[in-house]
Amino acid sequence: MLPTIIPAAREGYSTVLRGRASWYGKQFQGKKTTSGERFNRFKYTCAHKTLPFGTRLRVTNLTSGATVVVRVTDRGPFRHQRIIDLAEVAARPLGIVESGAATVVAEVVDATTPLGVAETPDNLAVLREGDPNPAAPFTAYLLPDADTAPTLAATDSQPATPAAAPAAPRYEVQAGTFATPEAARTVLARILTIDQALPADVVAVTVGGRQVNQVVVGQLANWLAAETVRRNLQLWGITGLVRTVPAHEADASSLARSATTPDGMASLRR
Repeated sequence: MLPTIIPAAREGYSTVLRGRASWYGKQFQGKKTTSGERFNRFKYTCAHKTLPFGTRLRVTNLTSGATVVVRVTDRGPFRHQRIIDLAEVAARPLGIVESGAATVVAEVVDATTPLGVAETPDNLAVLREGDPNPAAPFTAYLLPDADTAPTLAATDSQPATPAAAPAAPRYEVQAGTFATPEAARTVLARILTIDQALPADVVAVTVGGRQVNQVVVGQLANWLAAETVRRNLQLWGITGLVRTVPAHEADASSLARSATTPDGMASLRR
């Protein structure tokens, strides 16, 4: 079964997954995981199908409220409509070792969040209510951060700063380079079939004096968002790479996607 597409991360929003969690233990002890690390059932790690290695997740049992923070080091699970496999030490506090599986909500958290047993999230009710499709066996969605609205409102009464900080670079996924626009549009159509919300486009690029056509997904706010999109597309047979878009190019592209950019790109989307 193909995994659900995880929405691209956005500033001011948390990425949330909901579904069944399982566990693995001593039969895999010491074996090499997909990331290259050796599996240790006494470390707070997990397997996920697509999230980049090192991503930290706050996983909560929706029935008991028990919570742990784990780090993605492996790929899986690939059966029984499960979204995450937890190492034994992480599964025990959630009651999953005894039951075999449990319905959980997993929220992507900051890389500095301590691993291990954690307090039940204050926003657990909000996480439940934010589920856009509670009847589905699993889902992934974006949830606005609680402090986003107050922060934005507070800026209305503040005087403008005289010098703005330099814009941070943005990221895009290059999902293929083709000799003809028609071939590029075929891949673009596949991507939009997978997820219509992805900001995918076809651009004409001059490389070595020759014009080619690239399929790009962007621009995305951070590397994690771009890498997650790349891995999701790879599961559907579309290979790509993450590219940093310099701030000046990002500004030019956001103003007029159909105009020629500093890299000689021109939009060819329908």
